[in-house]
Amino acid sequence: MTPLKHAESTARKWGGHWQDYVEIHNWFDATKTFTGDWTHRAMRHHSAGIEWAVEKFGHAIVNSSNQTIAVKLIAEQHVIEDCGFIPTPQDYLKVIKAHPEKWMLSVGKKSKEMELVLK
Repeated sequence: MTPLKHAESTARKWGGHWQDYVEIHNWFDATKTFTGDWTHRAMRHHSAGIEWAVEKFGHAIVNSSNQTIAVKLIAEQHVIEDCGFIPTPQDYLKVIKAHPEKWMLSVGKKSKEMELVLK
């Protein structure tokens, strides 16, 4: 779903206008600029991302119908609409842990090129 579709869905659920909610949904999907596909969800579409949204937007917003809506509920709705449930960061990372790339395991080792840059 696009941020607009998420915002329209939120407005149907809690009232007000889509414009009341689109900034939150834009924030969740802004990571699409880094991947261009569904894999962007690993960056914010999880339980920690929901908490980050609360930190960024505050505990609640007041919509155009003068109703106070918890940001956590809006964020949870976004993640559930996209993922079907609320994953944890570990849900994404366990796939990487099961099949790590070689470069992921070489913590602390520098390439010769990096050594030249650091000098």
